[in-house]
Amino acid sequence: MPYQPTRSPHRRPAHKRNFRKQSTKSIHPSRFVNKAASPEEQTVYEPRHLFDDFALNTQTAATLKHLQFTTPTPIQDQCIPLALEGKDIIGLANTGTGKTAAFALPVIEKTRTHRQVVSTLILAPTRELAQQIDADLRRFAAGQKVYSALVVGGANINQQIRQIQRGPHVVIGTPGRVKDLIKRRVLRLSQVHTFVLDEADRMCDMGFVNDIKDIEAEMGKERQTLCFSATMTDAVQKIVEEFMHDPVTVSVAKNVTNDHIEQSVIETRDRAHKIDMLHELLEKEPFEKVIIFGETKFGVQRLADRLASNDHLAVAIHGNKSQSQRERALRDFKAGKATILVATDVAARGLDIPSVSHVINFDAPKQYDDYVHRIGRTGRAGKAGRAFTFVESRTGARHH
Repeated sequence: MPYQPTRSPHRRPAHKRNFRKQSTKSIHPSRFVNKAASPEEQTVYEPRHLFDDFALNTQTAATLKHLQFTTPTPIQDQCIPLALEGKDIIGLANTGTGKTAAFALPVIEKTRTHRQVVSTLILAPTRELAQQIDADLRRFAAGQKVYSALVVGGANINQQIRQIQRGPHVVIGTPGRVKDLIKRRVLRLSQVHTFVLDEADRMCDMGFVNDIKDIEAEMGKERQTLCFSATMTDAVQKIVEEFMHDPVTVSVAKNVTNDHIEQSVIETRDRAHKIDMLHELLEKEPFEKVIIFGETKFGVQRLADRLASNDHLAVAIHGNKSQSQRERALRDFKAGKATILVATDVAARGLDIPSVSHVINFDAPKQYDDYVHRIGRTGRAGKAGRAFTFVESRTGARHH
């Protein structure tokens, strides 16, 4: 009998199953199984402030009220007062916890007082996250004449040069493109008074450490630095020691994967069987909005095409897509025109995609941190979430 997605993942203990080690590298498949905690088992954070308590300017306060921002998230609650005081901050928080507002709101306040051009630089690991930050900053700063420029790879550099030449207050970008603009002597950072590193661990994982160091060397030392990261890795620790002055650490990050997400494994014999199991799963589960993660750009595109040919509303996002293609795929997925987003890990961090009901790891991740970030796409804002991970069994899938 085929796999029944609604069955409890605990009928047979995961550690007693026979799995091929190479299929999940160093991650034991038992770590992909979790019975979701009920809401009453989850600790509820009691904020110390409301947004009204932060003494933000009247226009920002009105905008937040219009956006129905009343109670801050834990990272916002603890970081915003410290950032407004001008302190360097290490913010340890998982994706989807409201980090952008935690640094964007203080940046807006400071920019209103000190309107130098290129006074704030915000670095992010991916184009999509940089775009998200830019959109949020513009939303929070509506009507305040706080201007930003977005400089990322994969987009027309001449347009970005023109944006910089207009003299924005805030530059938001990916390390490679920012460094390129510095080399071209288009972007000068001597006036930067606020330096933000978002998802610092991810930037280090992606090999941007030297780029970040080169960029930082272009700034004066009298500045505020805000570093946000899901984990405090050795690479992040070195950046903190080199770049920051007496930083205050605010940690709301969870060391374990999301307890409120139901997680289970699906055993498969080979790739053909895995494809069959995926089709069956998509037919049986009530999928409202699902992200499927694959390992390679080619594999992701091929899987999305195959799903689309079987009448699934599927789109793909990966590194071989142009910027406009990636933007269109994300826009369609957010708007519900597509119900399935097939992605490489480029989409695992930073993207704000609400109401994702399921995450499927079609290809198991290499690192457990990647698994945590992948499944963190679902189960947000107090909603239930489900995650499935395909693993290959030594004797083939066992069903009862």
